[in-house]
Amino acid sequence: MSDSILKQDIIDELDFEPSIDAADIGVAVDSGVVTLTGHVPTYAQKVKVEDVVRNVKGVKAIAQEMEVRPFGTHRTADDEIAKRAVNTIAWNTSIPSDAVQIRVQDGWVKLTGKVEWQYQKTAAEDAVRHLAGVLGVT
Repeated sequence: MSDSILKQDIIDELDFEPSIDAADIGVAVDSGVVTLTGHVPTYAQKVKVEDVVRNVKGVKAIAQEMEVRPFGTHRTADDEIAKRAVNTIAWNTSIPSDAVQIRVQDGWVKLTGKVEWQYQKTAAEDAVRHLAGVLGVT
């Protein structure tokens, strides 16, 4: 498959996905390696873009260079994000209580701790990924 066909397939998939606003996303392809540039309004949308692109036939690797730029000029304070993250994880029955510690710096949420199962780790990441003001999760 040529790079130009792969690029068009990726653009078509991004345009087809209703949860993605692809207007500010750039796509470049070189030998099956996809570079994503531009910006999206939420970290959750950034993850969704990667998922959509990863599932396009012919994609060998993804270089993620997109930025998260929340709507408006108001930035959510780190302490507010931390409070929301603590509550969200506490409400999630898949995550053992007190198993995950949360640190927020400049909109980035860092999760540490120990859980028994991979699905619990994924549940913790998914729980905070969609919070307003989150720029990324590590």
